[in-house]
Amino acid sequence: MENKTHELKRLRSESIPEALEKAHRYRLLNEPLEAESICLDILDVFSENEEALVILILALTDQFAQRLQPVYRNACALLERLPDEYSRRYYEGLIFERRAKASFHSGQPASGYVAYEWFQRALESYEAASKLSSAENADADLRWNTVVRILQRYPEIRSEPIDSSEPYLE
Repeated sequence: MENKTHELKRLRSESIPEALEKAHRYRLLNEPLEAESICLDILDVFSENEEALVILILALTDQFAQRLQPVYRNACALLERLPDEYSRRYYEGLIFERRAKASFHSGQPASGYVAYEWFQRALESYEAASKLSSAENADADLRWNTVVRILQRYPEIRSEPIDSSEPYLE
């Protein structure tokens, strides 16, 4: 049997609002590949659709545990397309935070130390976003507090290992 080459179908602009709802729904259903695909279709029609960009960044970060490197690079590349510095810093923090969580939950040796470095980067981004946010927007501060609580709750997430070895006695 011969392999066929299939071409993508282009969305009609009238279908964008419903497609955005579907992308949201697929993220909630833990189907990030489907949400990613829908967002790519939307961005093919409206390349600067902020809602599709944000959903795409989130859908990519939802995949960190399965395939970190390609989706991490893709998510970071999308930051420059966001419309303002606040959004770029806030979602940068979210990318770093989710990368930290993926590293920590990987169970790899030194995962707590790797996670710590990514959490620190997330805190820096949230701090910058907080300074740029309006008074009624507490999103960056709420994410900051979440990261701080994670660091307080999990002592194995730290900057350096604790030396638990016994001193050598002569």
